[in-house]
Amino acid sequence: MSGSVRPIRFALAGGGCLAAAAVLLITVVSLFGLSFPNFALGPILILFFAIKLGLLPVSGSGTFAHLVLPAITMGGALAAILTRMVRTSMLEELSQDYIRTARAKGASYAKVNFVHALRNAVLPIVTIVGIEAAFLVGGLIVTETVFNIPGVARFLVEAIRSRDYPIVQNLVMFIAVCVVSINFLIDMAYLALDPRIAYEK
Repeated sequence: MSGSVRPIRFALAGGGCLAAAAVLLITVVSLFGLSFPNFALGPILILFFAIKLGLLPVSGSGTFAHLVLPAITMGGALAAILTRMVRTSMLEELSQDYIRTARAKGASYAKVNFVHALRNAVLPIVTIVGIEAAFLVGGLIVTETVFNIPGVARFLVEAIRSRDYPIVQNLVMFIAVCVVSINFLIDMAYLALDPRIAYEK
């Protein structure tokens, strides 16, 4: 319980009841995102937004509207994980001595949170983004199947079923290059976010 009360207490201290309500809403939404896997969240979104409300297409591709539900399905769990990580990292940074010094000097609530605390709290978040990039490939297979999207992951599954090994090898290599490239960019982002980090020559 104390872990849920601390961010609300910080929000009340700096931003009032509106900020505390926003923190509570984000916490509830992140827990909701963590509770639903892709194969369960996708059909629920289709049933509510496509069939009941008729706002978005059920499946297929070609327009921006076709990407909304798959994007929410793919990004829901990742967004929930990142939200929890941001919360934990920010709570840790907000309890540091340099934050109290900045507040004692009269720095505003926004400057303390977004200039001082967030820049130091973002490093573990960037690490999680690199790790989750590999897991998104597995989610792509489920999402493209549920929404009937002719994507790379679905093409890979069909190639495996038909035992088309050259296609399988090329797609696996393509996915591996994408994952390695993302992790390389994240390593470069470390240098930009924290100049104290230096790689050996």
